[in-house]
Amino acid sequence: MREPKTEKLESIMDALTDQDLALAFSGGVDSSLLLKMAADRAAKKGTKVWAVTFNSRLHPACDLENARKVAEELGGIHVILEIDELEMEEIRSNPVNRCYLCKRNLFQTLKNFAGEKGVQVLAEGTNEDDLHVYRPGIRAVKELGIRSPLAEAGLTKEEVRRLAAAFGISAASRPSTPCMATRLPYGARLDYGILKKIEAGEEILRRMIGGNIRLRLHGQVARIEGDPERFPAILQQSGELVRQLKELGFVYITLDLEGFRSGSMDVGLEEKETDRA
Repeated sequence: MREPKTEKLESIMDALTDQDLALAFSGGVDSSLLLKMAADRAAKKGTKVWAVTFNSRLHPACDLENARKVAEELGGIHVILEIDELEMEEIRSNPVNRCYLCKRNLFQTLKNFAGEKGVQVLAEGTNEDDLHVYRPGIRAVKELGIRSPLAEAGLTKEEVRRLAAAFGISAASRPSTPCMATRLPYGARLDYGILKKIEAGEEILRRMIGGNIRLRLHGQVARIEGDPERFPAILQQSGELVRQLKELGFVYITLDLEGFRSGSMDVGLEEKETDRA
């Protein structure tokens, strides 16, 4: 017997694919589940699903390659749109509402693309958990009339992962890789050179430690967040980790004893009700 949330999601996706659909597709588990469900239904109905990936310099380079790989597995028409968020001065200054400004820019680009293709239905991968943390970008999604099927069905991140695994989607267990701007405190000016250095540092940590990894930069202090069960591995390899991170130019290397937590740079921020979905 299927779960009520799964049945609701299936019903939503059935309706959305009655006509052509443009889906914001990052290659992460949320958008991959939506692409799988949409592509399967569209193939039967003769409609199209455009899986639109943004090649953004604010995301790790590995994200684009992963999106290509997963899109090939799941179907749909994969399209890559180039975008440079730091062309906008208001984003370069990394304000508290940066996520709103970025998402507004990204999804307006998606909407423009959909308009060129004559597509009226747009969707993206916000899930239920995203509605209960600081996610100002959700307001942009609502303003532009873009559907969020996972959130509408009430599926949490863990439920999305389980359903994706049941479908055999390779991205089911892939750790989240959010925008690199989240590695810096609000107000710290965004610079591609610094972000590439952080990306390189995270790649070292990912290769040597694995699991959920973040490298947050506070001035000269680089703060490592990892899964607590991997702390012994971090400490055992601390000498080599420090050596490699310092070669990249980091000055002070610290381990956050709270471990990995999404949105740790948002501590102390009060989310307005208008930012909730």
